[in-house]
Amino acid sequence: MRILIAEDNALLREGLSLLLTSAGHEVCAAVEDGDALLPALLEHRPDVSVLDVRLPPGFRDEGLRAAVAARERIPELPVLMLSQYVEQAYASRLLAHSASGVGYLLKDRVGRVEEFLDALGRVAAGGTALDPEVVSQLMVRGTRNDPLAGLSSREREVLALMAEGHGNAAIGRLLFIAETSVNKHIGNIFGKLGLPAADGGHRRVRAVLAHLRSGGGA
Repeated sequence: MRILIAEDNALLREGLSLLLTSAGHEVCAAVEDGDALLPALLEHRPDVSVLDVRLPPGFRDEGLRAAVAARERIPELPVLMLSQYVEQAYASRLLAHSASGVGYLLKDRVGRVEEFLDALGRVAAGGTALDPEVVSQLMVRGTRNDPLAGLSSREREVLALMAEGHGNAAIGRLLFIAETSVNKHIGNIFGKLGLPAADGGHRRVRAVLAHLRSGGGA
């Protein structure tokens, strides 16, 4: 894959480049500030980008704004955002139009190399990879009209893992239940949320995330 990196920390930027090239990928560009990011994304059109949310010069949301702007110009351009902390509003902005080809991970996840590369691959393929902490915050509800209120505790666990981008078999392994049970829980989830049980893991995840966004979890 051709990958673009945006990270102001030189050590982390070089570390990411080494990690990705060692895994057989090509780093087509590496930038260190927000001003250079959008032009680089539009010029290189990478297969996927790994972007820090906060970049110079303001260290606010330069990376996120560039990603959103690039995806407006190149719909569903795959981007994997990295953040030091869970910033729920940023995740919601990234997911506002489409959850296809979107990832949002805490930087700590990069140290878990296999998980990080797996998430990167899912995003590049048009899937979703959300940090468990981000998913937890997106699923928090404080109103009586909570659309998730009717879900059982097991169904909420399955839904959270779906939102993280896991397939049915992986969910079964993580929860120590049979895949047939996972299929049944997913059917129940879609029924209770009024969502069509469309085939294809990525479409199901996008539908769930769209419902979470519309329900006020941002």
